[in-house]
Amino acid sequence: MTETPTPTPATHHPYGTPTTPHVTVRGEAHLEVDPETAHIAVTLTARGTDRRTTLDDLTRRNATALDLIKTYGDAIEKLETGTLTINPELTRRGRAERIRAYHGSIQLTVTLNDFTTLGELITRLADHDLTRVDGPWWALRPTSPVHAAARRQAVQEALQRAREYADALDTRLGALLELSDTGTHTGGHLARAAFAGTAMPFRGSGTEATADAAPVDLEPVRQTVDAHVEASFTLIPPNLG
Repeated sequence: MTETPTPTPATHHPYGTPTTPHVTVRGEAHLEVDPETAHIAVTLTARGTDRRTTLDDLTRRNATALDLIKTYGDAIEKLETGTLTINPELTRRGRAERIRAYHGSIQLTVTLNDFTTLGELITRLADHDLTRVDGPWWALRPTSPVHAAARRQAVQEALQRAREYADALDTRLGALLELSDTGTHTGGHLARAAFAGTAMPFRGSGTEATADAAPVDLEPVRQTVDAHVEASFTLIPPNLG
């Protein structure tokens, strides 16, 4: 029985040969779109000479803030509680370590998908005692179809460029050799979104707060999504004579 010889794999020439010339091009996309979400940071604080009283005040303010946020229903996409801290403040004079007061804080992070209620929520939260609100920070969701749209646009631009080079040589493209991402700094993603936002602190106080504070007017910051690819194609050998 005669054994069938194993075919010798073709040698890969990264820069092409006269019989299989290559063309390598770059494709780019830059999209500007409206944000899909906005998130704010809410810091609640308490201060007192008694640790238990300080903790009770902080717990009460936290419950009040959570109850208010939850009244906005589906407009709240995510509500998260950060670290709770109770720190003793020592007296600065004398050798004895005496506690002068206790400082407590807790941070909430709120993500909204309805911007019509954002300004109202910020104002109402800032109306509370010893409450700080930072944000909003605008963003696109990681699963946003905008990222896929940018990837497709970058690939289409690379293909169009390659065809233009082939037309200039009076030939046409053969096969795709390689398509790679060259424009992101995180692994596995063709598109990179630049998340922009402005930090605006609001502080509430018992003496300055009003029952009917007007909602703050906020304008969403448009988001940019960039995609960059590099593509290599074979060319049908052109007649350069």
